Amino acid sequence: MNFDDVVTELNLATAKQLIEAAEQTAAEDVGQPMVITVANSEGNLIAQHRMDDAWLASVSISRNKAYTAAALDMPTHDLAEASEPGNSLYGLQTTDDNNIVIFGGGYPLTRDGEVVGAIGASGGEVSQDREVAEAGVERWNELVAGTDEWSSLAGIRRAQPPSCLSKRRRHE
Repeated sequence: MNFDDVVTELNLATAKQLIEAAEQTAAEDVGQPMVITVANSEGNLIAQHRMDDAWLASVSISRNKAYTAAALDMPTHDLAEASEPGNSLYGLQTTDDNNIVIFGGGYPLTRDGEVVGAIGASGGEVSQDREVAEAGVERWNELVAGTDEWSSLAGIRRAQPPSCLSKRRRHE
């Protein structure tokens, strides 16, 4: 296990790795230019990448997919049926300043059972968006599994830093 592959948080460097994996799938497997967004646990943008010739509308759609997945702690496609007319969440997509997306392509990123961020992809059919975003999720899961493996091999137990230390201080 290479220490460079160990992920300790969802930061810009990690987001770029997820986007790279998703973009590779978009280019090689799907053959459709996409916009890929990675957001933090609150749905705020960490990184976004627009492939050449991807639709302009996909910029906001992919961001909103990532936002929705983070804000609701679920894949966006899980909202489709519940938000159909007559169902309990009908009209959900019109809430939260119209930022909620109820079709596939957005996924939460979890670590130790907690949502730490999300990824959204847009630019193709829903099935294509899902496939591209899932490539980013798979890369995230590989990074997290690698971190757990490295920690185990090194005999390190993940512990929370004292709350009195600021985030900046912990990284020095």
